[in-house]
Amino acid sequence: MKRFFYISAFFLALTFSGQAQNTTGVRTGGAAGRNAQQQADNNTGSSELSVRAQMMNEQLTQEIGNARWVRNILREIDLTKEKNAPLYYPAQETNGMRNLFTTLFHLVNDGDIKIYKYQTDYESFEDDNLMTFKEMLDNFDIYYDEIPAGGGRGARYVVNSSDIPQVERFFVKEAWYFDQNSSMYDVKTLAICPIANRYMNTGEVFPQPVFWVKYEDIRPHIANNRIMTSSINNAKIYTMDDFFRRRMYEGEIIQTENLLNLPLTALFESDEEVLAEQLRIEEQLRSFNDSLWIKPDTTAVKLSKKEARKSNATSSSSHTSTAKEKAPKEKTPKQPAAKTEKASTTKSAPARSIRR
Repeated sequence: MKRFFYISAFFLALTFSGQAQNTTGVRTGGAAGRNAQQQADNNTGSSELSVRAQMMNEQLTQEIGNARWVRNILREIDLTKEKNAPLYYPAQETNGMRNLFTTLFHLVNDGDIKIYKYQTDYESFEDDNLMTFKEMLDNFDIYYDEIPAGGGRGARYVVNSSDIPQVERFFVKEAWYFDQNSSMYDVKTLAICPIANRYMNTGEVFPQPVFWVKYEDIRPHIANNRIMTSSINNAKIYTMDDFFRRRMYEGEIIQTENLLNLPLTALFESDEEVLAEQLRIEEQLRSFNDSLWIKPDTTAVKLSKKEARKSNATSSSSHTSTAKEKAPKEKTPKQPAAKTEKASTTKSAPARSIRR
């Protein structure tokens, strides 16, 4: 009986050890587990939005449902370029400062924003396309520490800053629209998608989109994240939200929403044709804005600068010569001075006496 008991205990120990070894991407137990537990306790509180932040987010939301003209554009921005570098640096969290992807990474871990699976042919923001934080970690083989939580709550995950994937590119989906009610032609950022670098066993780097996230969901959380936008002026006067709303980034157009739902690389064969199409689309967006407003009649003949100076000089000289001309003097006949007549002194008549 004792032999049977020891044999059963031995097989159970082998079973549990095999399950522990088959767990990929998870680091638990020992000092690592205790450190993860302590770090998870420090990061428990999720950053709930205040009422003021929610009201500000509603005010900044651009409604394009009533727009009479809309064109959706998909761009790819390279964060290694100097103009887009404010979203990339610091590459790792330094003195409490985080770049855009690290900020999104922690927001997803805290459950503050929802993320959606990346689809190759379209973007779906439905509930059935939602992605959990654990799914993202497993899909990209990111090492993490899983901290079980009681009370019916979900487990917490702790990831070292060195294990966070490196993201150097983003997909940005824009909506160029004209609202006839407000007479406004503007651009709305709809969603963004980080593209992480996956390092293969052969040493090659394979860029892979991570997830889609609605920009309106992340805007309240990045509205206060100040960034440095210049190497000359180090003052952090702009935020990440300003960087998107002011369109301070630059990126190449890779697709426009069309009936075939195909990117430019599938519609055109050579890189020269793709570049020409990108420039044509940019010019269409600018020319549409110019065609909305009434401008002065361009058929009116305008004097050149030389003719304008000549006409001004002619008019000023004629005015001067006219002023210098003297009017002819008319001689008026002299009138003889009027002789003053001496007043004649008349003697008064003698007074008569009334006596008889």
